[in-house]
Amino acid sequence: MTDIKFVISSSPHIRNDESIPKIMFVVIAALLPAAFLSIYLFGIKAILLMATCIIVSMLTEYAFQKCRKKDITLNDWSAALAGLLLAMTLPPSFPLLGAALGSVVAIGLGKHIFGGLGFNIFNPALIGRAFLQAAFPVMITTWDDPLAWQSPAVADAVSSATPLAKMKFDNEFVPVQDLMIGITSGSLGETSAIALLIGAFFLLYRGYIQWRIPVSILTSSLLFGGIFWLIDSTKYPEPFFHWFAGGMVLGAFYMATDMVTCPITPKGYWIFGCGIGILTVIIRLFGGLPEGIMYAILFMNAFTPIINRYTRPKILGEAKS
Repeated sequence: MTDIKFVISSSPHIRNDESIPKIMFVVIAALLPAAFLSIYLFGIKAILLMATCIIVSMLTEYAFQKCRKKDITLNDWSAALAGLLLAMTLPPSFPLLGAALGSVVAIGLGKHIFGGLGFNIFNPALIGRAFLQAAFPVMITTWDDPLAWQSPAVADAVSSATPLAKMKFDNEFVPVQDLMIGITSGSLGETSAIALLIGAFFLLYRGYIQWRIPVSILTSSLLFGGIFWLIDSTKYPEPFFHWFAGGMVLGAFYMATDMVTCPITPKGYWIFGCGIGILTVIIRLFGGLPEGIMYAILFMNAFTPIINRYTRPKILGEAKS
């Protein structure tokens, strides 16, 4: 009888050519349409802001890993992605020193204080954004007019309100088509839903993000926002407004789907996404701030372990205790 050798190893036993560096790099590539559009709309300010966040995030990653005597993993692109995502949540004229500080907080407090990639509870980029929201509330709500840099006479004008601010404080609703194309004021990553969706559909095609999360976020926000619109259409925006205003698309497709901080069970995906969608609408309509997607994601990140625990599929043959 021919000797047969079996290789015994730990799971996973099914392998493919996917890796952390590849996935992170593809997500960065998916953000490029929105990044290039922000450069077209806001000029050199967008370039400097993105470069600052990415470079400082990578330097912070290096410093923490060096101090902890861990392997340097800058080539996994996770720090660069966190920096780019943070930049996409900031207004074009946000001070570069503030952006650098937010990058340090994002990587240090949002990632390495928990043990590094794979151990963090909250999305690092949103931790950095939340810190900057608390530390620089005026600067982070000061917006540029799109394409103002092309007109020297008004290049320094920083006055336009975002669609969400107009809705909340002026009861003025920006047409949905304007929000989709990207001709409104806002953070680098919330001016054009189409540019973000181009990359998002590519990520869905590659299977890098779980489709149930953005679908549940968009569906729950549409239905929940629609209830208030039906109650009073003069006071509350049309349901689709919530999809394309602010950072809904960026949050739903690029941040809530973070593989580390989102649930891992089929039922958990729906609970997690619906919670984010409903909380976002509540904060937008009744909270003190016009935007709520950031806090909604961070809030649901905290419940991810509980969601995973109580939505765990039953193991075949498992007996009830």
